Amino acid sequence: MKMTGIEKRAARLARNQSGLDMNLVALIDIFTILIFFLMSSTGIEVLTNSKAVKLPDSIAEKAPRETIVVAVSDTDILVDGRRVASVAEANAIQGDLIPGLKAELDILASRQVVGADKDATSKAVTIMGDKKIPYSLLRKVMYTSARANFSEIAFAVNRKS
Repeated sequence: MKMTGIEKRAARLARNQSGLDMNLVALIDIFTILIFFLMSSTGIEVLTNSKAVKLPDSIAEKAPRETIVVAVSDTDILVDGRRVASVAEANAIQGDLIPGLKAELDILASRQVVGADKDATSKAVTIMGDKKIPYSLLRKVMYTSARANFSEIAFAVNRKS
């Protein structure tokens, strides 16, 4: 018996229909909660509570703004909480450029800036340096930041009352 056009279409539809039905609403809810948690848990407050970096004191009144944070402790160099180099490696380098720090800052500089108050041409970095680190290491961190096209370099300090 020969099938009509409608019967052929119904048979093809039944053959190609899969038994898997996915509910995307629950998946979207989970990702929304995950993104909200990640965005609310990041920031400069997380890094300032670190016991590894003892900041110098200052009487500055200007409030800090959120930027990329380079933390330099007595053992490690961290960019936004990720270890990029050790202080011993950075001190052993003959020049002023720290390759691991430069690579991480280049990756962060290539990201698109979002927001009305952000300017894509001026990139800012905040250096949280332990008050006992030598100036030669601080100079290497500043030089590497400048080589990664970060034009604004600020230093994090404790507000002295």
